[in-house]
Amino acid sequence: MLGRSEARVPASPAEATLETFPNPARCNYRIHFETSDFTSLCPITGQADFAKIEIDYTPGKLCIESKSLKFYLASFRNERGFNEAITNRILDDFVRACEPREANVTASFSARGGIALTVRASFPDRSVGRDSVEPAKIDGSAERHPSAGR
Repeated sequence: MLGRSEARVPASPAEATLETFPNPARCNYRIHFETSDFTSLCPITGQADFAKIEIDYTPGKLCIESKSLKFYLASFRNERGFNEAITNRILDDFVRACEPREANVTASFSARGGIALTVRASFPDRSVGRDSVEPAKIDGSAERHPSAGR
């Protein structure tokens, strides 16, 4: 993408390429990307899901080229997937492309059926510890969640 005037949005994320360039600095610093122009498709209904995508990362040896990221994200416009899977795929592809020291992807999906959904995915996975949550049992026969009935 760098230096090319011709550009075409890939038909799918599998066809997209996240291009990189050498990190110009040796110190730790954060890079923030943000777009409110993200669309994917609900895997059940095929209706459009709109989201604001934020990517924060500390680069390792490589940085992501922003125009290729724009085209990569646009390639999801015809991609069916649950919001959770889409967010984690973006993180996985991003990490595979540039091998950052750390990265966070936040996808804030617009309300559907009156409920908005935000998914946060992180690399490296630090879910063990203070932010980890034990899953609540929902089969009806299990104990009630501690916050239920308050």
